[in-house]
Amino acid sequence: MNKRLLSFPYILWIIVFTIVPIGAIFYYGLTVNTPEGLSFTFENIFKITEQVNWKSLRLASWLAFLSTVLCLLLAYPLALILAKNKVGRNSFILFIFVLPMWMNFLLRTYAWLTLLENNGVINSILRALHLPTIHIINTQNAVVLGMVYNFLPFMILPIYNVLVKIDSSLIEAAEDLGANKFQTFFKVIFPLSLPGVISGITMVFVPSVTTFVISNLLGGGKVLLIGNVIENQFKYTNNWHVGSGLSLVLMIFIFISMAVITRYDKNTEGAGLW
Repeated sequence: MNKRLLSFPYILWIIVFTIVPIGAIFYYGLTVNTPEGLSFTFENIFKITEQVNWKSLRLASWLAFLSTVLCLLLAYPLALILAKNKVGRNSFILFIFVLPMWMNFLLRTYAWLTLLENNGVINSILRALHLPTIHIINTQNAVVLGMVYNFLPFMILPIYNVLVKIDSSLIEAAEDLGANKFQTFFKVIFPLSLPGVISGITMVFVPSVTTFVISNLLGGGKVLLIGNVIENQFKYTNNWHVGSGLSLVLMIFIFISMAVITRYDKNTEGAGLW
């Protein structure tokens, strides 16, 4: 069968689910309704300079950065332990960390809502033990917790995938030459694992900065991120032009962030798992 014919479903998929939606965002984002009809404008993009929009973008960037750092601090030691113990990709331990990804994203976030509520599971246990209760639901801390929980596997697996491929003879050579554990880690292991670290940072930061579901559920509408602003424009204000304009700004922001991050990624080994 002709190879071009076999590729037709994929080309159709790209056109319908990638090119058409992006084209629609550009169309609405760069136009505005006037009495004479649609006209070209950058007005929708400049809406990002309004205080509420700019503040939500800064807050989303800060929380995404914080979540990415926490995921890296939690994921790297774990991936290092798994790699050093030669835990295979099909092992039960690795399966446990991947298992939450099999559950629906909304269900995972709703589960935390049940746990963190003022009368939720955690506070009920604390009251039963006569301990002070916690009140982090509807705060930025709850949103960060939700981001870390949902996106942590996306940091663990790329780092693990790179660490497990490091040639052990390089580590033995460093130790034979007199390097201690810290020198071996910072001069051999960590530099060689950078592709996985970069891939993990990209895969955690991008969904974190664009999320609106986590802030809706765990932030209780009190934590307004740029994703929530865009959602409101489409869902409640019904202003597709401003929503698309802000989406274009977010796309440019993500492209710049990824360009800066991947500048240090000399190969795509860490992304090979996906």
